[in-house]
Amino acid sequence: MTSTDRGTLPHPSARGSPPVISTADLQRRLDDDALILVDVRPMAAYNGWQLKGEARGGHIRGAVAFPRAWLEMAGPDRLGPLLASKGILPDKTVVVYDDAPGDAAALAETLTTRGFDEVYACAGRLAEWAADPSLPMERLPRYEKLVHSGWVEQLIAGRRPATYAGNGFAVFHVNFGVPEEYAEGHLPGAVHLDTNALESARTWNRRSPAELEAALLAHGITADKTVVLYGRDTTGNANEKGPGRQTGQIAAFRAALILLYAGVRDVRMLDGGYDGWVSSGHLVEAAPRRPTPAASFGVQIPAHPEYLIDLDEVKDLLADRSGAALASVRTWAEHVGDVSGYTYIGPRGRIPGSVWANYGSDADHMETYRNIDNTMRSYPEIAANWSRNGITPGKRVSFYCGTGWRASEACFCAYLMGWPHISVYDGGWFEWSSDPANPVETGAPRPVN
Repeated sequence: MTSTDRGTLPHPSARGSPPVISTADLQRRLDDDALILVDVRPMAAYNGWQLKGEARGGHIRGAVAFPRAWLEMAGPDRLGPLLASKGILPDKTVVVYDDAPGDAAALAETLTTRGFDEVYACAGRLAEWAADPSLPMERLPRYEKLVHSGWVEQLIAGRRPATYAGNGFAVFHVNFGVPEEYAEGHLPGAVHLDTNALESARTWNRRSPAELEAALLAHGITADKTVVLYGRDTTGNANEKGPGRQTGQIAAFRAALILLYAGVRDVRMLDGGYDGWVSSGHLVEAAPRRPTPAASFGVQIPAHPEYLIDLDEVKDLLADRSGAALASVRTWAEHVGDVSGYTYIGPRGRIPGSVWANYGSDADHMETYRNIDNTMRSYPEIAANWSRNGITPGKRVSFYCGTGWRASEACFCAYLMGWPHISVYDGGWFEWSSDPANPVETGAPRPVN
């Protein structure tokens, strides 16, 4: 089907509640390319968390995420481009669904005032659809590893939230060299984790297995403990000390990859980080928390060496052009060699054979991987961006950037999606470009077939 059969749809009204499309009609039109289905619930619900007691978690197959809260966050100037980036366009038939009264109507009214002619609400909200196991739904495969603030609040309050096994937990406020940021405010009970404990200050590569074990034990981290990580990017004191204050959430993703590499079985990221916690109305504390050191990590480090690879493995991967992809998580200007992207990296260009993995404005920002509220971008959108350049789940995919931070965020996104063969090239452009024997490419790359 290529166009909507409008004969069975109620006539859209200009004002008031949008007309309703039945569950049966919506099911019949799911593959209609003239229709776009919009989920206005929080990102956590879209990803898979059953926030309202739904029979199944996730979203209706093919739906795009546009939480109602974004209407106020975007404002009139940014709203149009944001809607368009999700494919929500006036020439589409738009069907909106929610899990709370008024949310779908709020977006529907906004779209109508912007010239959308056909906007409908889904009958029964998400609950009716989720209650019927024959109706298709999708979710982020490892959604439970991307936790929301309500989940963390339950955890630190001593309750046992869904998917938590009860093996003990630790929450870490992660950054690079900014202990005063932690002192200004952190989640209740959170311990400060400086990435210098996990990386070499000279190369930015992961530390040796022995050094990692010592650092993890000192922080009370064991292989069987649930570890929740988060960073702080913008909320709070405006006097930023870069890059620490500007890259807190990226730092947390970097720590997450190193913990997975070491062998921590249950690594969780707080979606939206410190900023999302505060904007949700949760309290913070300033009192420092000291970890209780652990006696034994529980497994030999690294338990998962496949998550962080080195130069020889990268060269092997590059030799497999059909079955592998080296994904450059850098700005376009870095990828084509206009800039190096770093004050301490002189050479410009890219690793020959690498493909662009879409990125943000500079080394400190991940706009194309984040939503307007700093949560992780809808995973189908991230995967679609990658697919355009041949980065697909059936390949061996290794991500690289300057020193491994941005690549770690991209790799953790792939981990959440359940991609089976993923890694970060730990040395990144810093290591590759430091050896004149390694070839370098500049200029616009050839299109990927």
